[in-house]
Amino acid sequence: MKTKVILFLSGVVLGTGALQAQANQECATTAALAYSDAKAKNYDAAWTRIQTLREECPSYHIATYQYGERILKDRLDNAPDAEKESVAQELIKLYKERLQHFPAKTDAGDVNADIAQLMFDVKLGSTEEQYEAFDKAFEADPNSLNAKSLYTYFYLLVELQDSGKKDLQEVFDKYDVVIAKLEEQENETAESLASLIEKQEAGEELSSKDKARLNAYEKNLVAYSAVKGSINAKLGQRADCTNLIPLYSKDFEAKKGDTEWLKRVNSRLSAKDCTEDPLFVKVSEALHKLEPSASSAYSLGQLAEANGNQSKALEYYNQAAELQKDPSARASIYYKIANQYKEKGQFGQARNMYRKAISSKPSFGRAYLQISNMIAQSANNCGNTAFEKRAVYWKAAEYAERAARVDPSISSTANETASAYRGRAPQRSDIFQNDMQGKTINIGCWIGESIRVPNL
Repeated sequence: MKTKVILFLSGVVLGTGALQAQANQECATTAALAYSDAKAKNYDAAWTRIQTLREECPSYHIATYQYGERILKDRLDNAPDAEKESVAQELIKLYKERLQHFPAKTDAGDVNADIAQLMFDVKLGSTEEQYEAFDKAFEADPNSLNAKSLYTYFYLLVELQDSGKKDLQEVFDKYDVVIAKLEEQENETAESLASLIEKQEAGEELSSKDKARLNAYEKNLVAYSAVKGSINAKLGQRADCTNLIPLYSKDFEAKKGDTEWLKRVNSRLSAKDCTEDPLFVKVSEALHKLEPSASSAYSLGQLAEANGNQSKALEYYNQAAELQKDPSARASIYYKIANQYKEKGQFGQARNMYRKAISSKPSFGRAYLQISNMIAQSANNCGNTAFEKRAVYWKAAEYAERAARVDPSISSTANETASAYRGRAPQRSDIFQNDMQGKTINIGCWIGESIRVPNL
């Protein structure tokens, strides 16, 4: 009897195994046909088999969802407006299935971000639902939103504030977070770009991969610049002194012991030059009393500057820069200090501060442009011969060109400046007559750099 039971159970196990093997083989066959059709862009045939795989073999291979996404995106691009919503809903369903069956190979943040952008692009759900989708993605992983999605995220919040569903303070708070994330991405890109530019300027041949990266970095910087401009335009008049002063004045007494609140208010009033209002003085003094910081030191510098005490102002600004942990904010402080030295004609000290600004924020094109202008202004004072003096303009042009490459928002001005300076530099006939082709000129005075004369 026992033997019969064992034989029966063995038969069941073997039968089950055979069925499983057959099912696996069917999945493999269907997948091979589906993937082959998808690669050949025979999307209709591929989609039928993709659907079968989703229903019967959902965990067979991640390629099911990768090809499925490709097919649905193609359908979405070509679908009539009346059908886009249903295609988008199917794509969202596919994203969620991939996350369910392949969590280890799927970035949840990226999935949430893709769903949020898709909802906005196809107008799925209400404005509140679209914003909540972006908020979910951003709160889970701020790096999941690209430049376009960060703009959409902020745009939806402003729309909700305009309709009375969000308050102005939330718009300001989210603006700070979104801009900080954009500048973080922008600075990382500019830093990578700068290293490739340095290779080029040193005469090193870039590999095809490096050339592709350089091109991508420059395009991304254009995107970051455009998105920041759009976000600032969207914020519009909401962030002017007329709105800020009453918004923060009503809360000052209740919040004057809240360091974080004072920091935010101080930073925004300072950024918008609302420094002449008594509220700015009260906020600055309260903040410095509670916690001497970069923000409070900077504000005291502004007050000293307003009172005509430039040396005291510079002292506070330097202190603020040293205390400031945020790279973009630190760069802005160094830039302000540099401008003051430049106005006094102290170009060497100004350049040092502009370089500190660039070190903190590699995409700070305006700092490069200021150095370029100072060098051009010094052309007559930094050379021994007429040729050497005019050669200084080549160095000025180099800095202007660097400004254009790292900061697309000023590229037009910077490129025009570079072109103008190259026009003032020695021309081919000058180089030939002075027998200077290929030679290196050491530029004296505060500039202290060299320039290689072009070969004819």
